[in-house]
Amino acid sequence: MRSFYGDWLDLAVDGWRLAAESQTVIALRLVKLAAGDAAAAAEAQLMVREKIQAAGEAQSAWLGDALTGSAHLAPRRALAHYRRKVRANRRRLTR
Repeated sequence: MRSFYGDWLDLAVDGWRLAAESQTVIALRLVKLAAGDAAAAAEAQLMVREKIQAAGEAQSAWLGDALTGSAHLAPRRALAHYRRKVRANRRRLTR
């Protein structure tokens, strides 16, 4: 069984990883957007669409967790959800 502080520390480290990975994606997107061409416009639209979709998915998952009595799992699941999205964007933008 994990200690209370271990769970919070793991959650904090996961949040830090998400922040670090997000900074990489932000930098890659800024480089792409700086071009100002059609690909930049498409990236901007994709970025907004992905953010709205990811937020909706995270809210739905949280609601499902809350209704099933698993609300304590929601923060970890939310971080994992966003990390998957960020990693996918990093892979796509570095090709």
